Amino acid sequence: MSQRSERRGIHVDQSELLCKKGCGYFGNAAWQGLCSKCWREEYQRARQRQIQEDWALAEKLQREEEAAYVSSHSSSQTQPPQSHSQPSLATFSKFEEKKTNEKTRKVTTVKKFFSPSSRTAPKKESHEGKTPSPSITRQSSIETDRASQDFLEFLKTLQKPGREIQKQSRAFIDSMGNKKDLSAEELSECVQDFYQGMSDRLLNHYKGSSEKVDRVMDQVEKYIMTRLYKSVFCPETSDDEKKDLVTQRRIRALHWVTIQMLCVPVDEEIPEVSDSVVKAITDVIEMDSKRVPRDKLAFITSCSKHIFNAIRVTKNEPASADDFLPTLIYIVLKANPPRLQSNIQYITRFCNPSRLMTGEDGYYFTNLCCAVAFIEKLDAHSLNLSPEDFERYMSGQASPRRQDDPAAWLQSGSRFNPALSQIHQNLSVLSNLEKRQQQVIEGAQSLQTELAEWQDSVAREVQEILERYPLEIKSRASAIDAENVENDRLPPPLQPQVFAG
Repeated sequence: MSQRSERRGIHVDQSELLCKKGCGYFGNAAWQGLCSKCWREEYQRARQRQIQEDWALAEKLQREEEAAYVSSHSSSQTQPPQSHSQPSLATFSKFEEKKTNEKTRKVTTVKKFFSPSSRTAPKKESHEGKTPSPSITRQSSIETDRASQDFLEFLKTLQKPGREIQKQSRAFIDSMGNKKDLSAEELSECVQDFYQGMSDRLLNHYKGSSEKVDRVMDQVEKYIMTRLYKSVFCPETSDDEKKDLVTQRRIRALHWVTIQMLCVPVDEEIPEVSDSVVKAITDVIEMDSKRVPRDKLAFITSCSKHIFNAIRVTKNEPASADDFLPTLIYIVLKANPPRLQSNIQYITRFCNPSRLMTGEDGYYFTNLCCAVAFIEKLDAHSLNLSPEDFERYMSGQASPRRQDDPAAWLQSGSRFNPALSQIHQNLSVLSNLEKRQQQVIEGAQSLQTELAEWQDSVAREVQEILERYPLEIKSRASAIDAENVENDRLPPPLQPQVFAG
């Protein structure tokens, strides 16, 4: 089988990563293949069309209501009330019910596009008895305090523009506290509108210096999204959490997919390659720990660079884009990152759009979206398997590795997975230790038996000696003068005499 046919289910042409409008920027599956700029334009046009259609529908229903009202009154005046009053009222009642249901269902979309003041005014009374949003009034976390302090220190270097940027940023954060009921798309639209307005004013101030504008916008994004993270990440009005669970279960079901099936040009037996793979997995998991979209993108970029390094070391040549995507899919399958869909949607909605449209961050993020889409649509054809085998593997009835011989399975699996290789080595070490432990136990038991036999032999020898040479106890010899009763008659002992010279 040729290399081309092996990759028929994974290969993605680089032109497919670009915007479908042909603007040259990177597209995104969440934006139907468009870049952020083209998507906003399409979204604005669609919203304007929806507003016009809703107003036209509202006017049509109003005219029908007036015509029905006039018709019901004219018929009640010209017809006898005894015979036709009840049918007329019943007919008008049914019309009113139908009109009210249709108007309630379709015209509510118009309310979404009113100004923020008119949208939140009816809810003012209900909010008075409630506590404000926890994301706005809660005790600031350490990360929030650090972001605020860094933002203030940065604005001091801008002097007068810095004060205006701080004022507008704080006002925007306060205004977002009254928009908790908006959908995720509308929250994204509010943030993106703020980015666009701030960027336009900065471009006008810095005379078109995009480098300075990007530097300021990075700090603005960090400050704003750190403060708004709790209220806009995986909001209750979205189905992000549901998508996270579906993707997580899907990746778990694909745990049996091997490197060979994905045609991944990586040899994890090489220590440097194995280290790069572990770092790539760690980075894509750590992405969830960050609040700022730019920081999440940085982890995606770091993960991708580790992947390129692993491919380069394995092939001993620069990695290609055709090798990168299958390896990224393999890394995602091994890592099963937490809240993957929520993080992708969060970056898509609230990241500075210029980062997603161009540069390496945009390229790597687009590839990650492609990898997730590929995992969702993974089938037997993509892995060069028969439909029967694919279904058996997915259901857990079989495994691509041999199950009848555990030792053979471990040794074959060690070529695919360094963790299995480590398990095989640990089992071998444990087996050797078990043998040595058994030898030590047998030696200890033998020593214990020998000690008992030695003790018995010593006891027998002592007994034999005692029997051969019995102990005889003789009477004690008395002293020489022990029986002399006249000791007291003896003269006193001689004393030395001193003679004078």
